[in-house]
Order: sequence, then C-alpha cells, then structure tokens
Amino acid sequence: MHISFHGAAQAVTGSCFLIEGQGCQFLVDCGMAQGGREADEHNEQAFAFDATQIDFVVLTHAHIDHSGLLPKLVARGFQGPIYCTPGTKDLLAVLLKDSAHIQMMDAERAARRQREGKKLERDVPAPLYSLAHVASTLALVQAQPYGRRFEAHPGVQVQFQDAGHILGSAIVELWLADEHGKPRKLVCSGDLGQPGRVILRDPTPIKEADVLLIESTYGDRLHKDSSSTLDELVDIVTRTVSRGNVIIPAFAVGRTQELLYHFLQLMQQGRLPAVEIFVDSPMAVAATEITMRHFAVFDDEAHQLFGPMRRLPDLEHVHFIEDVQDSIKLNRIKSGAIVISASGMCDAGRVLHHLRNNLGRAECAVVICGFQAHGSLGRRLVDGVKQVRMFGEFIDVKASIHTLGGFSAHADQQALLDWAGGFHPAPAHTFVVHGEIHAAQALAQLLRSKCSHNVTIPSKAQRFVL
Repeated sequence: MHISFHGAAQAVTGSCFLIEGQGCQFLVDCGMAQGGREADEHNEQAFAFDATQIDFVVLTHAHIDHSGLLPKLVARGFQGPIYCTPGTKDLLAVLLKDSAHIQMMDAERAARRQREGKKLERDVPAPLYSLAHVASTLALVQAQPYGRRFEAHPGVQVQFQDAGHILGSAIVELWLADEHGKPRKLVCSGDLGQPGRVILRDPTPIKEADVLLIESTYGDRLHKDSSSTLDELVDIVTRTVSRGNVIIPAFAVGRTQELLYHFLQLMQQGRLPAVEIFVDSPMAVAATEITMRHFAVFDDEAHQLFGPMRRLPDLEHVHFIEDVQDSIKLNRIKSGAIVISASGMCDAGRVLHHLRNNLGRAECAVVICGFQAHGSLGRRLVDGVKQVRMFGEFIDVKASIHTLGGFSAHADQQALLDWAGGFHPAPAHTFVVHGEIHAAQALAQLLRSKCSHNVTIPSKAQRFVL
C-alpha cells in the first residue's frame, strides 16, 4: 500500500490523499484549499498525479475543502465513480454549483474593475471549472449508506460510518488485499464531530485498523462546554440587538442549521427575546431544506425540537433570504437583527456585504463560531486587525468581535484522543492530518504518550510505502 498526501498535510484544508494498491489508484477526498493567496496557488497547480489513471474517489463529506476540486479532477479526465453517503450526495449538488458560481462571479467582478481602471485588492484566479464540469461530476456520484460494506474495485472494499461532523459526513473504513490476498485495513477519520453536539449523532467508534489517518484541526485545544457557550451567545445578543445587529459568518452546511437549533431553543426557553433572524445565503437555505429531508439521522433532541417545524416557512422569527434584492434590503436594518450568512471564513458570499455595513459600527457585534484558516478575513478579525479592506475601501473595525469555539463542528483535543483510544490494538501506523503544524504536533505527542500510537505528521506530497 502506498499513500501520498496531496493536501491537508500540515494544513487544515485541501484534503486529498492518493492510495495505490491492489492494482488500482484511488483518492480519499479531492478538496479545495482555503485561506488567501497561498490557497489560490495550491488550487491552480496541476495535480501531482494523472487524473485519467484514478479508478475511483471516496469522499468523506461535502464541505468544499474536501470536495471542491472534484470538478477540476473531472475536467482533467477522471471518469470513475465517486462514492459517498446519501446526505453528502444531496449536499454536493448545492455546494459544487455554488463554488463554480462564486468563481465565475469573482472573475467577472475582477474583469469589470480592470476595465474601469480600478485597482484589484488581490489577483483573482481564473475559474477552476465550470457549471458543466460540475454537472459531469455529479453524474459520477454513487451513494452508499452508513454501515454497508461494498466493493469499490476488485480487492478494495469500503464502508462508511457516521463521523458526526455535518450531515452525511463519514469515517471511511477501507480494506485492501495484500499480495497474499490478506486484507489490510485503512481508516480515514475525515472530519470528526464533537460528541454531545445537537442535531447529529456522535462519531462512530472504530476498533481496528492497520493504518489510521486522523484529523487534528483542534488537536491543541479544548472547546468550551455547550452551557458556557450558550451563556456567552445570550449575553452578546441581548447586549447588542437593542442598539445594533449581530452578524454571524457561518458555513452554509452544518453551522447554520446548528445555530438555528440553538436560537429556537433559547427563544422557547425564554432566554432570548423574539429576535428576527435572517439566514442570508441561498446555499444555506438549500442546505437547510436538505437537512430537514434527512430527518432520520438527527439525534433525539433535534427530533423533539424540529419535529413540529419541519416545514421551513413555519419557523417563526426565521427568514430565509434567497433573492439578491431582499438581501440588499437587509442593509437598511440598523438594529434588532441577527444575520447568519456565508461564507464561514468571510472570504466570499453575501456575508462580506453585511460585514462592510456593520464592521464600522461600534454598536454591532460579529460572532465567529468556526475555524478560520490562515490568510482568511475571518482569521484576521479573530487576530484583532483594526482595519480591513473590502470592495476597494478601508473599513475601521469598530464592532465587537467574539469567538465562540464551543460551536465548532470539529472534535477537540480530548474528543480526538478518546476516539483514537478506541483502537485495540493501536494501528501500526497513524498519520496526523487536517491540522496546522502546532495542532498536529500537540495531538501527535499525546497519541504517542496516551494511546501508544506510532505517529507521523506527513508533509505535502510526501509518499509512504506501508
């Protein structure tokens, strides 16, 4: 078995692992790097492998940093099946189309500014793929349910288990026969969810693996408990909405739905007044509809809360905004609104317009509740930048910036250790991926000392023979 790490190696985004064995080559994920100029350069580079020789792809979940380069792979000649869960298949149709649309819009906006003689804030890359490539990609997707072992290729079997990260997210179990016909088992954690979170079930424990790839996004820290996080959210909202707005950059898939759950619950409990909530993201609206269709994968608490309100128009005080003109009208609201809008890292989407209209107002608040990649606008806000440039103008950051790590969809350090500690015996080889180097190193040290794992932190493009 050969494993090459073509993304998410000493970095959080751009997941892409090439596995060779049993006379075939396949990928686990084919994701887009996120977070500024370096990410753009990574995405524009030619693949380090021949796309026409890839037999199939196994996809852990739909987030763009795991799926976003699939249409580029297809554009370069890949024609094999793409295996994922039913929830991921449904979400892919939304996320990949949105990704292609954003790339086209960014390129058109940059070209227009150049024609007008205006200076660009950064070089805007040409679109990596078109909507036609997305359509070709979606035609290759084959859904497989959790817990059903299937043959992806002669000598290669795959099984998905619930990762508890977002709808459809999966831990991947892979069995590859060696030269003697004996199966060797590779487990890819994908992105693991934090146990005890609302809506989704906890990550499935896995007991056996010869080789493990484990994420480390929060491998160096612990999340605040849910109770403290909700207390902080209530305090921010109650102090802000009487005089300003609360802007929440949120990933359209997963984070938006979880926030809606919490806001509805807090209003039911009387901890928050009946605040008007605007979900201003066509992708989030579509993702929420898909989430409600996959009601069977919700946990018991989510069933109780969302059960009576499965039709989205019936969600009181929640307004789903799709039309551009309706989005523009939100700029007139000076107080009393919670605006949840993508993208979660503040790099694209309608949230940029809401930030432009509210960052310069001291009476407003911005709540960051997800991981912010190095180089992203969200990361700069978290790091305390005093001024940002948006749409060609400089804006002083006067709004209060709050980071609520307790809403993270990723497992924290202890949750990662608990899950990794479930392997008996420990895998012969453990690779720590999906984390910035300090987070990966912190988790690797604890995996060695507490779980007796033989740990390697691979670098980008590094290849291992196992």
